[in-house]
Amino acid sequence: MTLNPNPSLHEEIKRYYRDRLQQGSCCGLGETAEVDTPSFGCGEPTSFAELKSGEVVLDLGSGAGLDVFRAARAVAPSGHVIGVDMTPAMLARAREGASRLGLVNVEFREGLIEELPVEGGSVDVIISNCVINLSTDKPQVFREAYRVLRPGGRLIASDILRHGPRLTALKPESWCACVDGAEAPESYRAYLEDAGFIDIDIDMPPADARPGETYSASLRARKTPPR
Repeated sequence: MTLNPNPSLHEEIKRYYRDRLQQGSCCGLGETAEVDTPSFGCGEPTSFAELKSGEVVLDLGSGAGLDVFRAARAVAPSGHVIGVDMTPAMLARAREGASRLGLVNVEFREGLIEELPVEGGSVDVIISNCVINLSTDKPQVFREAYRVLRPGGRLIASDILRHGPRLTALKPESWCACVDGAEAPESYRAYLEDAGFIDIDIDMPPADARPGETYSASLRARKTPPR
């Protein structure tokens, strides 16, 4: 099974976000007053994830840690949040931020979202913010998400989707910028269904969206509950 059909693109993405971290956020700073946390997202999945105290949360592509920090407060005092990211510079920034915030219920692990360093059936909620579109193997991302969720667990994400197919040739720099990797909501639904998810809800394109245009969307899905 090929988990990474395009290793060179993974390296391009690592370099891109390492450089963006050095240059500053692409989307402003987060709401964490105690520490400057750059935002690289396209939404705020923690705002509609309905997180509860005691839940175990996993953030796919956790970046500098902003959504992990938000989730950590929502599931405190007994919950736990794991951030997974493949970019060492992002992980270092996130760990520094968690330390400065005094958060003891978070951890950050280096890894790919196509091959999560997380035990199966150990997570209550998965969140992700503008990262799934970066993957070159999205069906595998959703299979991994399904694997690590507990029965009845939830997947909540903000992401960049596309109205219809991409109309231009693929460019690595555009993929890194959350443009060329975007796919249609129908594709995401099919990937989620194939992975086993139910109760799938994905934002459709705006009424005025042009063919090939990208847009910010939220998606929700659930792992089959226990019988």
